[in-house]
Amino acid sequence: MNARQAPASLAAPALYLQVAERLRSRIFCYELAPGAWIDEQALAVEYGISRTPLREALKVLAAEGLVTLKPRRGCYVTEITERDLDEIFPLMALLEGRCAFEATEKAGAADIRKLESIHAALEKHAAAGDADRFFEVNQDFHVALQRLAGNRWLNQLIEDLRKVMKLRRRDSLRLDGRIVESLAEHRAVMEAIAARNASSAEQRMRDHLLSGRAALSKLGAGR
Repeated sequence: MNARQAPASLAAPALYLQVAERLRSRIFCYELAPGAWIDEQALAVEYGISRTPLREALKVLAAEGLVTLKPRRGCYVTEITERDLDEIFPLMALLEGRCAFEATEKAGAADIRKLESIHAALEKHAAAGDADRFFEVNQDFHVALQRLAGNRWLNQLIEDLRKVMKLRRRDSLRLDGRIVESLAEHRAVMEAIAARNASSAEQRMRDHLLSGRAALSKLGAGR
């Protein structure tokens, strides 16, 4: 009788995926700013790796739309144009609106309490005027709705677009009064979910996303 074999241990992510995650984080926190040239040689030295896994990592980020590979010029952090925003935000409004609809239909009492807890943190950071923490918790709220909706196809589409939107979306919070406005929109969404009104939650979430686009437009016009 053969002895039972021990289960194989899970392998760590490939090196290029680890590098991609590091670079992704630096892009999202604006350490690597939109339009910035990516110095492959300097990064390879910094990370103590060859340029092969670094280039593979950049291909991953290029597929996500976070960097742009330019022939004979190198790699640059993607700059999101006004046209890009006009095309992306309506799509996100549709997708996240549907997500709110499905999440509301599936929400149990415990789910509602969890969402209310996240929303309470939003209220706290808004009162403190902490835009960075507000943005982070706002992301937590949207992700919680995705998980509650439990639609893997919807989740995949939202995640793909959200990575690109993070290049500009937090900018809207720099507009005077936007945090207060965004919080009011979140309250409206939360009220609809708590009332188990899926259609209302969907519409209010769409309005919330489109309001974010309008804020970016105002910010751009004021430059």
